[in-house]
Amino acid sequence: MNKIEIIAHRGASAVCPENTMIAFERALELGATGIETDVQMSADGRLVLIHDETLQRTAGSEGWVKDFTYDTLRTLDAGSWFHADFAGEPIPSLEMLFNLVQGKRILLNVELKNGIVPYKGMEEKIIQVIREWNMEQQVVLSSFNHASLVKCKRIAPDIRTALLYMEKLYRPYDYAAKLEASGLHPYKLAVAKEEVTAALAQGIVTYPFTVNDPGDMELMMDMGVQGIITDLPDVLASLMTARTRSANIGIK
Repeated sequence: MNKIEIIAHRGASAVCPENTMIAFERALELGATGIETDVQMSADGRLVLIHDETLQRTAGSEGWVKDFTYDTLRTLDAGSWFHADFAGEPIPSLEMLFNLVQGKRILLNVELKNGIVPYKGMEEKIIQVIREWNMEQQVVLSSFNHASLVKCKRIAPDIRTALLYMEKLYRPYDYAAKLEASGLHPYKLAVAKEEVTAALAQGIVTYPFTVNDPGDMELMMDMGVQGIITDLPDVLASLMTARTRSANIGIK
């Protein structure tokens, strides 16, 4: 079978608090070949990894990410909500994640969370940091804000982009090609085998999200996707190993 990217959604978020360094490190230990994370901006323009625009759910604090400085955000506890064992786990910066994966054969899917809060200058800042860390070949920028991805592509044509979407789109591969995106990241229920095939014919890969049920993983693989975004990278890795073993036995 063809190689499928195992992309850990917010890190190994089934067993660790999402979007923390311990979740990213654990994802690699569990067999992930890629990490997906969410980026927002602090009040002083630093790039921080957190999903929600507000701090309540994962950092136990009132208010919005955008209203606090980086130093203040770093003092918050982003682990206790998940389990007491992770108490004191801080919100990381994008640079910390780059430091973890730089030079490794790990794909980094950075989702721009700028659909609700229109972070001014986010695209330029992210690309600047990518350049500083020489991560152009490892990073894919994704977002539900497709206008933002077009802006990224205009600034940095060499950095890959991927379109996130929830609903069925008509000929999504043509839409992606028009936006010069190299990937489609559809919600798992919006995936169709013929569209995966048509996209690949245009050099566009399909990585559905968030696929946690083993049966759904099998279905996505049967549809020919090139990667799967999951909270359970170890489960996906095991399924892929079993498939490869079965295929090899079949050849013999």
